[in-house]
Amino acid sequence: MEIRRPNDLEYQKILLLTPQAIHDGTMGGIVPTDVKVKQLVEPLLEKGSYYLIATEDGTLMGWILIGSSKDQFTEKAYGFIYELFVMEEFRGKGISKKLMATATEDFERDGYSEARLSVYAGNQAIKLYEKMGYKNRTITMSMPIKSKSKLK
Repeated sequence: MEIRRPNDLEYQKILLLTPQAIHDGTMGGIVPTDVKVKQLVEPLLEKGSYYLIATEDGTLMGWILIGSSKDQFTEKAYGFIYELFVMEEFRGKGISKKLMATATEDFERDGYSEARLSVYAGNQAIKLYEKMGYKNRTITMSMPIKSKSKLK
């Protein structure tokens, strides 16, 4: 298996598959359009974020989108994992772990002392993140609001 940056053709394939990746990562809660995916990804890439892909024999098996962000309180920069996805047929083979390890190496090389990511509650990837040393830092909670018409 090779971990590297994608070429243009591979990047286009990632963009086509990202709606499925987001759907899976959000536990089926979100199915973004191709336009929305570009609106989310392009600004990250313009600010220096980049993809790393896992391939074998020319087959794209998965990817990770990494970059940097700043703590809203301290302004300290840290490495951030924006997206991690492995194609269903390649799951359970350690690909996510290799992508995460390579991202961590890149963060270390770039001088970050911390890496962060966000994950939906219930996502199976949480187990991997915990094994790799990630801990809950913040928890975002939500609650549906009943409309006034339903309260009457």
